[in-house]
Amino acid sequence: MKGTMSKNSVLFVCIHNSARSQMAEAFLKNIAAERFSVESAGLEPGKLNPVVVEVMKEIGIDLSNHKTKSVDGFLKRGVSFDYVITVCDDASGERCPMFPGKHRREHWSFADPSALKGSWEEKLAGTRVIRDQIKKRIQDFIKEEK
Repeated sequence: MKGTMSKNSVLFVCIHNSARSQMAEAFLKNIAAERFSVESAGLEPGKLNPVVVEVMKEIGIDLSNHKTKSVDGFLKRGVSFDYVITVCDDASGERCPMFPGKHRREHWSFADPSALKGSWEEKLAGTRVIRDQIKKRIQDFIKEEK
């Protein structure tokens, strides 16, 4: 546990930094910004998923101005984190590079919203489920890290 003056730093990583890692970053910032310094990044940064933007807006979190970021950018700057948490599927989580410094690495597997099929409404419904799973895992993480 860190002292009151120092925040634990967390990096959430997924493939494109377009959905899961963005949601995880937003939830941790929204719920516990006073305790955690939070970033997210992708192995192959893409474009922000509009379905994710919509389902987060439904619960009062605006991601519309967020940009996707590359893991490489943090590596090149030598940024270190207390936690590096992959939020993609198991195979993709294995692709995450090692970061400098001592940190705790965790893997939280969530389905990829961009892989959902069907109508806009069906994609929204599926993404809401993933969003709520991520929020629950963030809440559990905060309780574990007292």
